[in-house]
Amino acid sequence: MSKAETIRSAKLGKKELRLVRMNGRYFGLADGVRCAEGENADDVWRQLHDDAGKSDPKYFGFDGARKRFLTFFPNGFHSSGYASQERDYKLAAKANLDDTAPLEKAVDGTGFGEAVLAVFRTTNMLSPFEKTRLQDVLRGPRADDFVRAAARFTLDGSKSHLLAMEQALKPHDNAKWTVATYLAYLWRPDRHMFLKPEATKDFATRVGHRFAGDYEARLSLPVYEGLLDLVAKTERELADMRPRDRIDITASSGWWATVKKDGKPSTNRTGLAGIAGQRRNPRGKL
Repeated sequence: MSKAETIRSAKLGKKELRLVRMNGRYFGLADGVRCAEGENADDVWRQLHDDAGKSDPKYFGFDGARKRFLTFFPNGFHSSGYASQERDYKLAAKANLDDTAPLEKAVDGTGFGEAVLAVFRTTNMLSPFEKTRLQDVLRGPRADDFVRAAARFTLDGSKSHLLAMEQALKPHDNAKWTVATYLAYLWRPDRHMFLKPEATKDFATRVGHRFAGDYEARLSLPVYEGLLDLVAKTERELADMRPRDRIDITASSGWWATVKKDGKPSTNRTGLAGIAGQRRNPRGKL
């Protein structure tokens, strides 16, 4: 019998997770207790995260998320009022982007800075501070670099283009996930996702997904791939609700409902976290 070898470890809340290899197999341990095992390291690590996440006090899984959402929107994403309140303004922003900075032209083009800035300003998906800093980016010498990198990332989702966006944004202290994912999400809502970190981490915790523990503020491809895995799982779980694209399964805006003291629903925007029923803090930030 070979000696157990820890090949990966991480923290999930207060839990310590370890992936151990022994005798050609992999074992997932949460605080020393075996929760998963198998022959594929990635599968065992994923299962470990999912199982350990179920012990979090916030956890209620996709069934709980679905039930809460449908309480207020019986027809899901196709409920009366849903599109006019949350979907239509994103589609308008997408139409504006497609018209003034088409993806196929933005890939190698120049001079799209002002058009792109206008699209960022048309929604409430970024904070005022992020929008102000974007003005310096998109009216500065790195505007074309940023727009081209965003367009190329939309097409192939590669590390090099994510890094190129970071290099254009970092001098202005604006290398944020909200900024880096906004354009790809509007250009191709069928395959990309907008990332609002706190709302998305909260949702991941509630449904037991490893994104909550894997997230990093730094722009890195593994974080974005983890987001896409969370989105893909959400799409599978909610397939019967017929989401049209990832505008319906968005991490930052969409509908959620809390219950006021009088028992009536109070609606606010967050999307993925909205399905889970996340609350806002007193300042209205997610």
